[in-house]
Amino acid sequence: MLRFLPLALIVLLSACESTYFDAMEKIGVHKRDILIDRIEEAQEAQEDGQEQFKNALEQFKSVVNFDGGELEKVYNNLNAAYEDSVSAADEIRDRMDAVESVAEALFGEWEGELGEYNNASLRRDSERQLKDTRSRYTRLMTSMHNAERTIDPVLSSLKDNVLYLKHNLNARAIASLKGELGTVNKDVSKLIDAMQAAINESNVFIEQMRQG
Repeated sequence: MLRFLPLALIVLLSACESTYFDAMEKIGVHKRDILIDRIEEAQEAQEDGQEQFKNALEQFKSVVNFDGGELEKVYNNLNAAYEDSVSAADEIRDRMDAVESVAEALFGEWEGELGEYNNASLRRDSERQLKDTRSRYTRLMTSMHNAERTIDPVLSSLKDNVLYLKHNLNARAIASLKGELGTVNKDVSKLIDAMQAAINESNVFIEQMRQG
């Protein structure tokens, strides 16, 4: 998300983050600890997202299985589920941005401090650890971004169906939406699986970081 912001705002946000990291360092909370915390927060956002998109799917199923009652209420429930899904997606992306911000600062600091070693053996060992940690981090973020890419197709499909139902609150519209259930169900299942893969990758990364 940061890549879409004006350059001046990016610089300002980076400066604020740097100040925050420095302040936390002074009270004994290092970038490594912040990275772990933020990855855990990203996990929580993904877990919440899984539940939210499952709920949206159930609301869509209730629409296509509509068999009498207040159709407008069914529409309102589906629209609310869509809006909540948009919010869940935004939270996931915000948490990912926060992870990337601290990781960039951590790796930059780590690499810069390699030149401060006098002991060549310790320097080589630290350099190896940095390389290994970066490699694991790359796998983690690849998994997170793979999961992120599965979000938009679901939101796009839900939005189309919400709009269609809004403009056609009748039994004929319900019949038309039945043909969309398979696509929505497939996209949500793919999303949930991709998010679970990212959550699992996060667990591995956190465990390895805590082991040192």
